[in-house]
Amino acid sequence: MTRLFHISDLHFGLEDRAALDWFKGLVRREQPDAVLITGDLTMRARTREFAAACDWIGALDMPVTVEVGNHDLPYFNPIARFFYPYRRIRGIERLVERELDLPGVAVVPLKTTARAQWRLDWSKGWVTKKALARTVAAIDALPAGTTVLVTAHHPLVEAGTRGRALTRGGARALQALAERRVAGVLTGHVHDAFDLVQSTPAGPIRMIGAGTLSQRIRSTPPSFNELRLVDGALSVRVRNVEKVPTPDMQIADVPSDALPPRAPGEPVAPVGAVPPVDPPVH
Repeated sequence: MTRLFHISDLHFGLEDRAALDWFKGLVRREQPDAVLITGDLTMRARTREFAAACDWIGALDMPVTVEVGNHDLPYFNPIARFFYPYRRIRGIERLVERELDLPGVAVVPLKTTARAQWRLDWSKGWVTKKALARTVAAIDALPAGTTVLVTAHHPLVEAGTRGRALTRGGARALQALAERRVAGVLTGHVHDAFDLVQSTPAGPIRMIGAGTLSQRIRSTPPSFNELRLVDGALSVRVRNVEKVPTPDMQIADVPSDALPPRAPGEPVAPVGAVPPVDPPVH
């Protein structure tokens, strides 16, 4: 059996310290085979936020792979965003978009963030042809019979909603992954857990989203996913600080807009801006 902990949206700068300590204690006691982090390590990509995130991740002391989320690209410094967006993450640079090879299981990254896009809202996902080709090549190079999990920040498509696509190129990417019989696409971004089977022209594929370990909660308390793979069969259990049963923790679909609801009278942020900070939740 392979046992993985899937976490996302830590949002250092607005982190939930109690939830982070709880998770780190579980890692120490239960010793999963690896920890998979699907983006948004920080709130505003500030140096001090990355320093705190890198220290916390380094202290896990086990195999880790990290995806970069839209909140992890510099927002206030356009020069840094375009020319050296990952300079502040050097403390764990070796873990970013890292492929993990475990016995019979491979974790392959898929980049969905972009420094700029041909649309105003740069917080949404984009799978470029280059990014997809890199992921597909890594999968195709694996030994036959390997169970493959793909990690990304943004859900590749919305399911059961009518809104515009979260991720440009996501449907094409999902089809390519389904062709290769990927066992699951693991993502974050929406701050609530989900476990869905999505149809594609190449067949069905599983989409699995993790909640948040930050104060920026949406519908459910801070949580993470525990994944177990036994003889190629994948099971997912949502674990959370309030002991809410897993079915009650999972949303029924992926929202077309992952921003938190706006309070009455709250000004609308400019399109493309980083989402507003939620009030602290204790």
